[in-house]
Amino acid sequence: MQMITTEQAFRDAVNREDLVTVAVFKTTWCKDCHYIEPFMPDIESSYGDRIQFLQIDRDDLPDLCSELNILGIPSFIAFKKGQELVRFVNKLRKSREEIEQFLDRAVQVAEALPST
Repeated sequence: MQMITTEQAFRDAVNREDLVTVAVFKTTWCKDCHYIEPFMPDIESSYGDRIQFLQIDRDDLPDLCSELNILGIPSFIAFKKGQELVRFVNKLRKSREEIEQFLDRAVQVAEALPST
């Protein structure tokens, strides 16, 4: 998962046209963020041909997180061509199945977008 440490790097990454970009917002002190760590590499490899994953520490980019209304963590937002597609943002622990359902939905929404 690519670590993003600046707002400009985030904006550049989510503007990709070829893949869906999923930004994962976490912190080092979040127990629920640590809960997903063991299975995220498997998820990344399963979706690697369709999704680019970014990791953002909410504490490092508070202005961006405020702009995106990231309140609970971990939170996931899918983008394509700079446009937000769908989000999975709440304060509850996320299971592997819930994350995979969100990613499937993100890919479906991206595929439904008109081609330019």
